[in-house]
Amino acid sequence: MELGEEEPLQRGVSWVGFLSANQEREQPGSGKFKKESTETDSQVSFPLPANFTGKYLHSTMSALSSWTLTKTHLKPAASDQLYTPMAREFQRKHTTGGSTIEEQRARWERKRIRTAKELIETEQRYFEQLELVVVYFIEILKAKGTLQPGVRDAIFCTLKAIHSVNRTLLSNLENGKFGLAFDLFCPHLHLYITYTDNMEQAIKVLQEQIRKNKQFVRFKKLQESRPEFQGLKLEDLLPLPHKRVYQYKHLLRDLIENTSPDCPEFQQLTNAVKAVSEVSRHVEDRARSHENHLQMLRVQKMLKGRWSKVLAPGRKYIREGWLTIVPSKGEDLKHKMFFLFSDVLLMAKPCHPLHPVHSDKFAWQKTYPLIEGTVEKVFGHTKSQGGLINLTFPEEKLLVMSNDQEDINDWYRCLSAAIGQLRSRSVFVLRKDNLARRPLRSDRNTTLEETYLTPSQSGNKRSLNSDQRQVKDMDANSQPIHEGTAVKRIRLETNSTMRHEDAGPSVEQSGTNCTIL
Repeated sequence: MELGEEEPLQRGVSWVGFLSANQEREQPGSGKFKKESTETDSQVSFPLPANFTGKYLHSTMSALSSWTLTKTHLKPAASDQLYTPMAREFQRKHTTGGSTIEEQRARWERKRIRTAKELIETEQRYFEQLELVVVYFIEILKAKGTLQPGVRDAIFCTLKAIHSVNRTLLSNLENGKFGLAFDLFCPHLHLYITYTDNMEQAIKVLQEQIRKNKQFVRFKKLQESRPEFQGLKLEDLLPLPHKRVYQYKHLLRDLIENTSPDCPEFQQLTNAVKAVSEVSRHVEDRARSHENHLQMLRVQKMLKGRWSKVLAPGRKYIREGWLTIVPSKGEDLKHKMFFLFSDVLLMAKPCHPLHPVHSDKFAWQKTYPLIEGTVEKVFGHTKSQGGLINLTFPEEKLLVMSNDQEDINDWYRCLSAAIGQLRSRSVFVLRKDNLARRPLRSDRNTTLEETYLTPSQSGNKRSLNSDQRQVKDMDANSQPIHEGTAVKRIRLETNSTMRHEDAGPSVEQSGTNCTIL
């Protein structure tokens, strides 16, 4: 009987139990794989490839489980029917996941050993490079007096102290005391912060000495030619502490992920990860700030013109590129260079190629404040060649395009993000100012209200007559303005004077009358 003639079963019938509970044989050359049931004499045959043999049975188990079977000949097998080794292996893999708790712990231990080995090896290399700078530069320069003490400290800063701290760290790591090593190392991470904050100044002083101090230049070349440096220069060795902080963060995370919470070093390593992550975040912020400053200087050198100043506190460089302006009156397309910053969009045009001085620069044309603008994608939503975006500012509208769709999409994302951040920041500042604003009420009005609202010292209840008498006395001198009363316009007659106090207006009458509008 061929399959598919009777009511089919759902997927999930255990083929393993069926195959193990039945005798399996193959008729050579027939292309039929017959199964003789041990319970009944009925046979089930279904077509298989002619080259199918028993050795391919294991590889086709997953395919067989998805075929349609019949109820009369195939029955779900119980767990005690798994007699064949292949069936028991199949059951073990799918019930236990192919691994035990002991195997998982063994894998964690192997990963931890591998991470610890990488940490020690990289620390040894890092310490050797620090020692090159300390021995062949700091100590010799101090002995020879080639550089002034202030200049030497400006270039190397806390590098010698970092070298001393890392000597202790390496010694403990090589002895296998990872928790103790970072427990003693983390209190000295402020040396890395100080070194990072001084890095920009160190590069400036070093470049200045290379330009002006010929004796230092000869000394520097001589030391860098030593075989211990392996072609490295002083400029390559100075940023090493920054890079090492990143490595500490990732290596410690890998180490703690493969360390059991019951391990005595687990808490020490956890505290070390937190401390190193904070320092790494500070180093990353300083590195981004330094990179942004270099980009701003580069753009400033590319521009000429009176209004082309781009250096401003808090301004960040985002991107630059060529865009084509589509005119609104059928004029020719204009190719412009745009520089996008965190608060402004700057448009420039290339200088004349025959200009004697500024042939490789751009002439500033206009600056658009992003806080006042909006951006909208007009064309380029689907996969096509190029795109078009619309920029709207209070004084001008720009329709810009690019033949590169990926480029125009990136422009749209950057512009939208910059405008959104500016507006969210302005809303936050406005709310903060409103919360910090003092209430619009004067000291005089506060005194009058307190006088009117304070009960009498005798402790008796004030009668309505006494209240009315007190109100009349106040009206005779001045008119009180209670909190919540709207500000009224006052028209004075001749010879009248008006004085404004802190927040509540009051009127001084000099023998004249006033009319409250």
